[in-house]
Amino acid sequence: MYGGTRPSRRGTWERAALGVISGLVGGVVVGAVLELQAMFAGAPGGWLGYSLYCATLGAALGLAVGGRFRLPVVATACGGVLLGCLGWLLHSLTLVPLLAGEAPAWSAASAVASYPQLVGDLLHGGLTGALLAVLFSVRARRAGAGPDAPSTRPARIVIVGGGFAGVSAARAFERLAVRGAPVDVTLVSDSNYLLFTPMLAEVASGALESRHISAPVRASVPHTRFRHGRVEYVDPIARTVRLAHEAGTISYDHLVLAVGSVPHTFGLPGVERHAWTLKNLSDATRLRDHVIGLLERAEQESDPDRRRQILTFVVAGAGFAGTETIAELYDLVYGVLRFYPAIGELEPRFVLVHPGDRILPELRSELGAYAKERLEARGIEFRSGVRVAEATVDSVLLADGERIPTTTFVWTAGNRPAPLATGLSDAGGPLSTDPQLRVAGFDGLWAVGDCARIPDPARDGAYCPPTAQHAIREGGVVAANIAASIAGREPGAFRFRTLGVLVALGHRTAAGEVRGVRFSGLAAWLLWRGVYLAKLPGVEKRVRVLFDWLLDLAFPRDIVVTTAARTPVPDEDAVPDKGAVGSAR
Repeated sequence: MYGGTRPSRRGTWERAALGVISGLVGGVVVGAVLELQAMFAGAPGGWLGYSLYCATLGAALGLAVGGRFRLPVVATACGGVLLGCLGWLLHSLTLVPLLAGEAPAWSAASAVASYPQLVGDLLHGGLTGALLAVLFSVRARRAGAGPDAPSTRPARIVIVGGGFAGVSAARAFERLAVRGAPVDVTLVSDSNYLLFTPMLAEVASGALESRHISAPVRASVPHTRFRHGRVEYVDPIARTVRLAHEAGTISYDHLVLAVGSVPHTFGLPGVERHAWTLKNLSDATRLRDHVIGLLERAEQESDPDRRRQILTFVVAGAGFAGTETIAELYDLVYGVLRFYPAIGELEPRFVLVHPGDRILPELRSELGAYAKERLEARGIEFRSGVRVAEATVDSVLLADGERIPTTTFVWTAGNRPAPLATGLSDAGGPLSTDPQLRVAGFDGLWAVGDCARIPDPARDGAYCPPTAQHAIREGGVVAANIAASIAGREPGAFRFRTLGVLVALGHRTAAGEVRGVRFSGLAAWLLWRGVYLAKLPGVEKRVRVLFDWLLDLAFPRDIVVTTAARTPVPDEDAVPDKGAVGSAR
């Protein structure tokens, strides 16, 4: 229950009285329509008993829905229908036989015999709920008509960010609004779609169509006001957000920042300018077209050194994103190599660079070792314990002095909160919150997702990881906590334990752990696909992705290039690396 304050005793009696009035009026109307006097002629009490039933049901409904929140007419009517069904069970099938000196008979035959009463009770419950909602609405208007009456304006909620956390929060607010929470929600995002990022690497490899892993934000939260734009400034004192390109400002009572993260290159020379990133659909489709374009060039290249450089693919970072990216790029190249007969099977080279001593540090060491073994068996090279030191237009320099000639360098080795969040953080990093997701030092400011540093109550001194699992739950909790704050109640702490982790290794293999149970190989791959297919937003997207996967099993991947090739930027013209926004395109 959200919104309002604790009801007074006078208010309780008033709600019960309005419920009784609605119940009796509804009983008279339904009785006149269905001639219930015939139905209750043989029942103990007759119309008197039915009147008591109608009054009792109305009072119960009034007490249930008229306390701390007000429901719309449709929702209240639905509640009345449910209560009418319960009344049929208690009154027609239980109380009436008992008053007649008979034992209740909850049998199919009794239910069929009392079917007219069921119809009447359902109609009566729905009508009572609708009448009650109208009476409560009139009562609320009269209560707010005086000059000293408190404001009934709903709280203005602004959510910035259309990712997992932001859309999850908007969905939770929509559910709370149906239950009567006094909120007016606006979601602002610079993209008009919710991207299912766990499948982004498959878009880069051509296994999935880009639009099939994205859902329109407007369709995902149809009852939320949506603004397609970018927030360039937040004023936490005046409680306003300013949109870019003079698109105006929006005032708020509560602001939820869910702006996510951007690639962080740590100021390494040339990395921001020359590396590919994998953060959005544009990144994925351009990377795929870039790789196909390189195969076209290699097919005609006669210089062996230049040919080797074109066919070398380097990925920095061996977490989930990097490991899945190198595996999917491998599948893409070898899946279409039949179309390029001049390229030998041993010519493409794939290198994964990681500063740690093992890949996939998020998994147990046994699964990390399994993943490395599977990828090495396919010919993927590893450079562990070494960092990238520099990137140029045609090579990558490692910290140990090795230079790898390549024209494809993908950076997945670091992320940082989006600039809008770092601008509000004293340390220039994630926004620190309390366990209730409130940003310290700012009233009405909340943060969730990758841009927030949220304490993990299950681990002292640790913070919640930036995963989709956590972001979705954080969005739901922040909505409930804001509703609690509006109602004058204390928000609850965010608590969530990771359900499991899964990583695709390409070629129908995967590795993962779910609730302590480890999976690997084909079984893990099927589990990976099943879990993520079920989590895709919308039935339509699930069907489209399923068809993409089935087609991928039967046909080779498409080699059509639809985007323009990226123009290499000479190193002498490079600007100092800021490490704050992804690569230039």
